[in-house]
Amino acid sequence: MINIAIDGPSGAGKSTISKIVAAKLGITYLDTGAMYRAVALYAVNAGKDPSSSEDVVPLLADIEISYKKSGEDNIICLNGIDVSQDIRRHEMSKYASEVSKIPQVRMFLVEMQRNIARNSDVVLDGRDISSFVLPDAKYKFYLTASAEERAARRCRELADKGQIVPYERILQDILDRDYNDMHRDFAPLVKTDDAIEIDSSSMTLEQVVDAVLSHIERIDEGNGTGQ
Repeated sequence: MINIAIDGPSGAGKSTISKIVAAKLGITYLDTGAMYRAVALYAVNAGKDPSSSEDVVPLLADIEISYKKSGEDNIICLNGIDVSQDIRRHEMSKYASEVSKIPQVRMFLVEMQRNIARNSDVVLDGRDISSFVLPDAKYKFYLTASAEERAARRCRELADKGQIVPYERILQDILDRDYNDMHRDFAPLVKTDDAIEIDSSSMTLEQVVDAVLSHIERIDEGNGTGQ
């Protein structure tokens, strides 16, 4: 199986890059961050505190997350309902960070992700794919960018969707999420020694995609496998 792990902080462009790389290689893209957002959405809609394990853990038995294809996109469904738009609301990023700190939530979703990766050629993006979810993945990348650049990108992305959020608020949210992700007790965000780091602060989307694909090609050539 082809398993490609792409980790990095919030707003680094992991989802976009992973989706394009998967399409170019003709394999599946699995948005792991969307899974955490879906759990957070379920908790918030149930009137629960997404940072409370006592509130969230009992809900897991009632959560079913699935994907379905819609053209070139993967639609994420929560208990059979398309929540692709709802989980992209700005506040869901913070809530997803909170539920991700709960070990039972992480293991619940990690088992889903590992089962998919065992049976499919996939690109997975997240914060602990290389270090915890798929430590044996052949291709590992750490995609990053400055917090300021990530905040500016997020501002533009939300504006394109009609959501106007002050830059200062987004920047602070990103800094807070970086801290939470890197300092959580269980499976924190780290760059593993065998991951290739790509700083996209001054790179175009096409340049980042080309860099990932070039590294994959070089890894294959180094192993004598070809592509």
